[in-house]
Amino acid sequence: MKIYRKRYIPNEIIDISADEIVYQDEKLLVTKWLPIKPRTDVGRGVSYTMLDKGWKISKFYDHNNNLLYWYCDIIEHIKDEDSITLIDLLVDVIIHEDGIYEVVDVEELDEALAAGLITENQKEDALQKVSALTKLIDEKQFPPFEEMNI
Repeated sequence: MKIYRKRYIPNEIIDISADEIVYQDEKLLVTKWLPIKPRTDVGRGVSYTMLDKGWKISKFYDHNNNLLYWYCDIIEHIKDEDSITLIDLLVDVIIHEDGIYEVVDVEELDEALAAGLITENQKEDALQKVSALTKLIDEKQFPPFEEMNI
């Protein structure tokens, strides 16, 4: 299966099919990956893409396999027989090891809307997905899935 990541800012589509698919069903895609470009801070990651929720929840590890943080992309997706495209809706949630989280890149939603890159419905959808995710974090129900030993 081919996996693509589409971003609006910057406007790009990247083939991330080199990511190893660990598990896949209609609602969940679990992948192991290395950074696209070498980084000094991040050595590898594991992503739990919850297709039904619109969240790509990634665990970022350093080069010694220590958890750095969770990074949650708010997404839409398009799936066909042999590919899936994960569409980044710009706003993200970063969860630190101590449980403190921050919502980032909200201003990019307004920039993308003003530029005609996204619709008002996509903006509202992204904000609702952020709200649902942060509610789970606040209620100490994060992560919202059973982790695999990866």
